[in-house]
Amino acid sequence: MQVVMEKAQILTEALPYIKEYHGKTVVIKYGGAAMEREDLKEVVATDIVLMKYVGLNPIIVHGGGPEVSRHMKALGMEVKFVNGLRVTDKETIDIVKMVLVGKVNKEIVSLINRHGKLAVGLSGDDGNLIVAKKKQMTDVDLGYVGEVAKINKEVLENLIKDDFIPVVATVGVGEDGMSYNINADKVAGEIAAALEADKIIFLTDVDGLYRDFDDKESLISELTLDECEHKLANNEISSGMFPKVEGCVTAIKSGVKRAHILNGMVPHALLLEIFTDQGVGTMISK
Repeated sequence: MQVVMEKAQILTEALPYIKEYHGKTVVIKYGGAAMEREDLKEVVATDIVLMKYVGLNPIIVHGGGPEVSRHMKALGMEVKFVNGLRVTDKETIDIVKMVLVGKVNKEIVSLINRHGKLAVGLSGDDGNLIVAKKKQMTDVDLGYVGEVAKINKEVLENLIKDDFIPVVATVGVGEDGMSYNINADKVAGEIAAALEADKIIFLTDVDGLYRDFDDKESLISELTLDECEHKLANNEISSGMFPKVEGCVTAIKSGVKRAHILNGMVPHALLLEIFTDQGVGTMISK
């Protein structure tokens, strides 16, 4: 009986949050081990489906860099990065599209759709969803690496209106008609900004932001926008978290209320953050 009562307590605790977020849009940047480990893939898909059925509008944005690198190595291709960005020639962008759009995106859609006809897979080419421009660097040509020039939010808004979950692979299309590989954290931030989403959530492999990464007791539970910008300007953010924090800042500056960085290796981290009193990870707000 005690177990039953505890379950009822959990449901009661979730009720105010279900009411608060009903009809609201939440952008989820899906990455890290949560996208690699088979046991976590199913957990995340189930969380997203539950969010949809209780009235939220989740949008999933994903990359898939490790999978791209594995395919390139299997084909005997050189994998080269400059400042954390993949050097992407014509042959490489074809592999990126094949893996992100043709494999990873379809796997995520399939996982979600085991629970109903809920998800639709997209890339930047679809309805010119992600219009890209070539990323310029002074000392190196990265090839077909891009930045977001524009998000055509109507594509996503129409899918939400028709009760679908958009799943977005972060390959953009340039005005020259070429495809560009874009950092998924940046795309997630731009999509949340364009839609003025209520929340943006980054699933990663650490518990959040730390004052000192080597001290696991120094987890930062909350940060303001000003504090985030100060840390970015003073290089107080580790290189791996830098684009995620930039994505948070982009989103919040454009009207998104809250941004969260969560450990996707914690089972049901999404539900714990959205539907419980305590939440997990680091929250950034204006």
